[in-house]
Amino acid sequence: MDYLINNLEKKLSDVKLGGGLKKIEAHQKKGKLTARERIDLLVDKNSEQLEVAAFAGDNMYTDEGGCPGGGVVTVIGKVAGRLCVIVSNDATVKAGAWFPITAKKILRAQEIAMDNQIPIIYLVDSAGVYLPMQDEVFPDKEHFGRIFRNNAKMSSMGIVQVSAIMGSCVAGGAYLPIMSDYAFIVEGTGSVFLAGSYLVKSSIGEEVDNETLGGASTHSEISGVTDNKYPDDASCLEAIRKVFDKLGHNNKAGFDRAEPESPKKNPEEIFSILPEDRTKPYDMVEIIKRLVDNSEFEQYKELYGQTLLCGLARIDGWAVGIVANQRKVVKSKKGEMQMGGVIYSDSADKAARFIMNCNQQKIPLVFLQDVSGFMVGSRSEHGGIIKDGAKMVSAMANSVVPKFTFIIGNSYGAGNYAMCGKAYDPRLIYSWVTGQMAVMSGASAGKTLLQIQEAALKAKGIEVDPAEEKVLLDKITAKYNEQLSPYYAAARLWVDGVINPLDTRKIISIGIDAANNAPITERYNVGVIQT
Repeated sequence: MDYLINNLEKKLSDVKLGGGLKKIEAHQKKGKLTARERIDLLVDKNSEQLEVAAFAGDNMYTDEGGCPGGGVVTVIGKVAGRLCVIVSNDATVKAGAWFPITAKKILRAQEIAMDNQIPIIYLVDSAGVYLPMQDEVFPDKEHFGRIFRNNAKMSSMGIVQVSAIMGSCVAGGAYLPIMSDYAFIVEGTGSVFLAGSYLVKSSIGEEVDNETLGGASTHSEISGVTDNKYPDDASCLEAIRKVFDKLGHNNKAGFDRAEPESPKKNPEEIFSILPEDRTKPYDMVEIIKRLVDNSEFEQYKELYGQTLLCGLARIDGWAVGIVANQRKVVKSKKGEMQMGGVIYSDSADKAARFIMNCNQQKIPLVFLQDVSGFMVGSRSEHGGIIKDGAKMVSAMANSVVPKFTFIIGNSYGAGNYAMCGKAYDPRLIYSWVTGQMAVMSGASAGKTLLQIQEAALKAKGIEVDPAEEKVLLDKITAKYNEQLSPYYAAARLWVDGVINPLDTRKIISIGIDAANNAPITERYNVGVIQT
């Protein structure tokens, strides 16, 4: 665990350097703050920040020189006491150009703002689409253009959007700040136009410099495209704070919060409870007691469906319903030995009812995943595991209370779905450094893929000797295990980040605080439940 956390901290330090020290120095010589410096100056001092998708693009686009952090920094934080989402282009990474993962990350930030009905701030400093990859970022539904569609949708929803043009803002990207409620610009460094001076000359033969074409004076004094100009980054950011200081307040969702209490049991003991060998059992109750206030966890149907733990608790004062995979081997009253981390019919049935209760009682849900999947075999199939699993998935998928998911260990197959994986709209989803996500474990997948490859070779009349078989299995397993890494998932935004387990309470608290800004207006309706 020490190794995993040290590795996390090192990777985070590397991400925070963006395009590297030389690029940062060159950026600052222009009188500009870095993406992270802008955020630090904007948010309230000594307030908590939650970074989203720090590892977007990790080890991707290597032929293009990489795209650390996806070329943009996104956080949830408070500005003048108001919780909001902040999107800050990192111009030290390819001049802030938009890679496919950049668009996906900004769309995720907008999704968080829309789900929670909280304001969003764009700190724009981007050269526009990364042209060598334009076919992967320009035309499809979830590409670049979706961002401007979301600008319009958020405006219609009454979600406040404020933009600061602090560097380049080119082509289609020019619509993002101008579709915001406020559009500020920094003199000397900020510029916004549909086509830069070179493209203007090649298109219509006009010779004009970028400042005259789309600088701060042009748009604040002539075109009226921007609202006000400011002499530097700091004064522009202060202007945003003054806007936020005067925003009105909306109704709350009404989630219950008491005075926060720390866990009685030491959270750092989580590190010794989780076994290094992910196939070994452990008691998930002991993990939960180190996450919840006063280490108090009120279990629901404690003696029934024991491979899933369901119960009520408080985290940083917020009332929550917890659904967690129990990793101990348990024995049911029917005499069945049940493996930890596996969802059986009785546990799925219990969880479905508990999830319905939390929706009825307006209690946010927290899912703690260490799941191998649903139980297989004739006994389970005859017992109706598919319909019981469907009942749980339906109850979870139709939830109207906010959901938060943490991948503690395994997250395999349909177990990922039932325990509120990314496809089921958790407000936030993070992986612990110990998380693994795939259709099945590396060992199981390796053996299955090996059998498929061997069958294909035998069909061609080729026999594989044991030595070759081992080499083939090792190669298949190594490739599969690379894809199990939580960083592989975080790079592709399957999760919002990889975290130290000790940050779990903070993420849940900020997440519910954000969710409390969005009153629940939809009636809970599970549709057709399989019985």
